[in-house]
Amino acid sequence: MSFRSGFIAIVGRPNAGKSTLVNHLVGRKIAIVSTRPQTTRNRIQGIVNREDSQIVLVDTPGLHQAKNVLSRQMMDEAQHALEGVDVLSLIVDASENFGAGDEFSLEWVKRFKGPTFLLLNKVDRVKKPLLLQMIEKYAALYNFAEIFPISALTGEGCPDLVKGWLDRLPESPPYFPADQFTDQPERFLAAEFIREKAILATREEVPHAVAVLVDTFEEKKTLVKIRATIYVEREGQKGILIGQRGETMKKIGTEARKEIEAILGAKVFLELFVKVQPNWRQNPAMVRQLDWHRQLEELSEMQQPGEDDEPDEIDEINAADENAQVEDQEE
Repeated sequence: MSFRSGFIAIVGRPNAGKSTLVNHLVGRKIAIVSTRPQTTRNRIQGIVNREDSQIVLVDTPGLHQAKNVLSRQMMDEAQHALEGVDVLSLIVDASENFGAGDEFSLEWVKRFKGPTFLLLNKVDRVKKPLLLQMIEKYAALYNFAEIFPISALTGEGCPDLVKGWLDRLPESPPYFPADQFTDQPERFLAAEFIREKAILATREEVPHAVAVLVDTFEEKKTLVKIRATIYVEREGQKGILIGQRGETMKKIGTEARKEIEAILGAKVFLELFVKVQPNWRQNPAMVRQLDWHRQLEELSEMQQPGEDDEPDEIDEINAADENAQVEDQEE
């Protein structure tokens, strides 16, 4: 039996369902999900392992007009996702009317020269006549290689989609071990789960202003100790995150710890801090630290420091605010 493997990039507008689809197909949660737009900030890979194939799904930030340093990096991440992939898949929310954002997405995918699939997501919310109209509209606007109506939430249409991808992938040995399900380092996963819980626990402008950096990640025999800082841009946002008597922060810590324990398969001691970093989304140095690809490079360099090395900027930025400290551990 021949073995097929390759890379599928999934792009689309914010909240189209990219991360939900990746999580469903991988069979476990590797990408955070919320109703807030632009939750995904980095490209991440989810690995679907089968007996006869390996599909590497590249989840990407939502396509949008970049307005600050952070959003420009997010769009760069989406552009990098096109490099070396076998199939590009544009996912759209079929329950929403076609608009300017969809036009922007269509123009954006035209830069890809390989086969492009259209995934009409959330068909469980759409009546069939409206779905057929949408298929006709998109087919007239662009020559998609395949069009698949799906529901990333329920799995409807996903088996046919996977088969369509496999038909386009080359015969090739797997790129990753059969027991690996993502390319993300564990410390980045931990930071993302913390950020997700902070997003879900807050409102208005706070979710967009939240960033998380893991300061220390220590693996011991029976425990993983994680120390992380949650950054916001204003004092008012910090107060919302902490909540009355620290209740909001405790909830964030407890829920994040449980998910981190589930994915690490180990007991976790999680220590969280909150710090104000004014206008960090416009700060190139801060935004670069959120890219885990760059984080890995920095950690590699830190393992072999020179005698005359000056302290990195990250050390100064990560100074903890003792008044906002929350230690969360299950007895």
